[in-house]
Amino acid sequence: MTFPVVPPLLAQQPGNNDVVWILMIIGGVIGLIILLVIFVVVGRYFRLYLQAIFSESGIGMNDLLGMSFRNVNPEVILKAKITAVQAGLGDDTGITSQALEAHFLAGGNVPLVIRAMVAAAKAKTIRLSYQLATAIDLAGRNVLEAVQTSVYPKVIDCPARNSPRPTLDAMAKNGIQLMVKARVTVRANLAQIIGGAGEETIIARVGEGIVSAIGSADSHADVLANPNLISQRVLARKLDSQTAFEIVSIDIADILVGENIGARLQADKAEADTRVARARAESRRARAVAVEQEHLAAIEESRAKLVEAEAEVPKAMAEAFHTSKLGIMEYLKLRNIQADTDMRKSIAGGSNTATKV
Repeated sequence: MTFPVVPPLLAQQPGNNDVVWILMIIGGVIGLIILLVIFVVVGRYFRLYLQAIFSESGIGMNDLLGMSFRNVNPEVILKAKITAVQAGLGDDTGITSQALEAHFLAGGNVPLVIRAMVAAAKAKTIRLSYQLATAIDLAGRNVLEAVQTSVYPKVIDCPARNSPRPTLDAMAKNGIQLMVKARVTVRANLAQIIGGAGEETIIARVGEGIVSAIGSADSHADVLANPNLISQRVLARKLDSQTAFEIVSIDIADILVGENIGARLQADKAEADTRVARARAESRRARAVAVEQEHLAAIEESRAKLVEAEAEVPKAMAEAFHTSKLGIMEYLKLRNIQADTDMRKSIAGGSNTATKV
């Protein structure tokens, strides 16, 4: 082996030794940095690689390095894959490293999906595929909570606790008001959780069903005697269709008797009818008064005509005297007859008055 010999002229030149030493120091620092980077990378991925080998996850060193270049957290993918393998969920279920990476890059919660898959597999009664689990997760739903609700049903208060009205108010056919509190037990329907309605729809539908069931009862006593009638009628209407839940049962927690709304409505109706009758009577009275005033006006008109006719009598008598159709003796005789008639009237009136007294 031969080593390069520094030219004598270069070695003998002043300052060349300092340049050589600076270059050697820089080269050593760069080499040390490269070694440190290699040590860190190898140390990190070697640990993950050992975990992948001993867990038989099927993820190699190339896969781990490729995840880093694809901006994927290899620790998250590896832990999720190991969890799935340890739970007995192999590649035949669709849980591969590529599928986990795709869900991670899509913004999904990979650990939560794997935990939901494991919980569904342990339950043995829930069929949850990896595609459905990732779809539920990307849709913004908590897939683990959905699986837990499928295993352990959830109880929903109706009306809701934050509702402004504490009870559901309905009226039976006999007019008695009933105030009801109900509890709805639901189980998550994984097949319809994407696009299905939530708890608010369940509460609204159950409330409507309870009000309708009470309204169809002949008497409030029937409902109080057998509250199960309400549950049966509400469950028969299939209120959980197109929702993310399946109604297991509807239990009536409390029933209170309220006001007699039917009697109050009848009283209000009677009062309204009375007012209408009074208005009609007042209208008839006003018409009668108007007719009376018309008659009085007609009487006054007749009196005016009588006065006019009486005013013509002196003229006629004067004309009769002037034409000699009426004599003085005849006139005096007529006056005597009138005076006698007035006297008889006065005597008759006086006797009546005396008799009354």
